[in-house]
Amino acid sequence: MTIEPRRRVSLSRLERGRYRATNGRGAELILGHGENDDFTPVELLLVAMAGCSAVDVDFITSKRSEPERFDVVATGEKMRDELGNRLVDLLLDFQVVFPDDERGVAAESVLARAVGQSHDRLCTVTRTIEVPSPVAIQVRGAAVRSTGAAQR
Repeated sequence: MTIEPRRRVSLSRLERGRYRATNGRGAELILGHGENDDFTPVELLLVAMAGCSAVDVDFITSKRSEPERFDVVATGEKMRDELGNRLVDLLLDFQVVFPDDERGVAAESVLARAVGQSHDRLCTVTRTIEVPSPVAIQVRGAAVRSTGAAQR
């Protein structure tokens, strides 16, 4: 299946403050404003950031080894100022562990670079957000140096 360049989702109201999002392939997701277990739009933004970069990093590293653990934590501080409500101090923290063998070492050796490549040019979500609000990146809590590709 080829994914077209134009992305589209539809949102339908289920009840006050609760909605169903549907993509062009028929998948559905329920979201709300935080009064129940549904994801909020802000949480979905964090999911989109984490998911987009996770896909990039997973495709690069898993060519070398399957991870024993692959988690990404996305955080941001919600604030309100003269610019309105927004998230600041956005952070993706990759918690990825590979087996202690030759293939795992090979995957580990490209992990930080893969995270940097996703941040700097591959992930559409963070690249879209990055223009007005920088996204810090980490691997297991440690800062990763940006490759600088975005500044070129």
